[in-house]
Amino acid sequence: MKEEEVILVDRDDNPVGTMPKMEAHEKAVLHRAFSVFILNKEGQLMLQQRALHKYHSPGLWTNTCCSHQRSGESNLDAGVRRLYEEMGFEVPLDELFSFIYKAPFDNGLTEHELDHVMLGYYDGIPEINKEEVASWKWMDLDQVAKEIKTTPEHYTVWFKIIFDRFYKHIKA
Repeated sequence: MKEEEVILVDRDDNPVGTMPKMEAHEKAVLHRAFSVFILNKEGQLMLQQRALHKYHSPGLWTNTCCSHQRSGESNLDAGVRRLYEEMGFEVPLDELFSFIYKAPFDNGLTEHELDHVMLGYYDGIPEINKEEVASWKWMDLDQVAKEIKTTPEHYTVWFKIIFDRFYKHIKA
């Protein structure tokens, strides 16, 4: 099976090529990504715990889902696709904002992404893909913010960066 490729971009999100995902993370090359946040009617955030066999950040809690767009795929289509692949449901998404971040991992890989942050609403129970997700839960946004400060080691590096921006955006 061919390794997934990511879309390399410049700082203005213009595509400049593609590269195998692992190589992009080894070389810390800027590429396009997305992060989906799902809220329920109580305003709680659906978090996922990454599968324990993931090559980085296994077992850590993070936003509802995140991944990379495919060539020719819109940001929103990519978010809907991956949400279904990981969490087993589809909802309309809205893109809130995008920004660039760089986050190195202990294993030598680096996330250097132009991340498109998306929001959707859902009140059901997901049918998680156990290859991708170990568990899930709903949490109040204020509780997430508090836990990121008190137990940051329980959360993915990128989620801690993105959540701060998401939280400020939602509270504004």
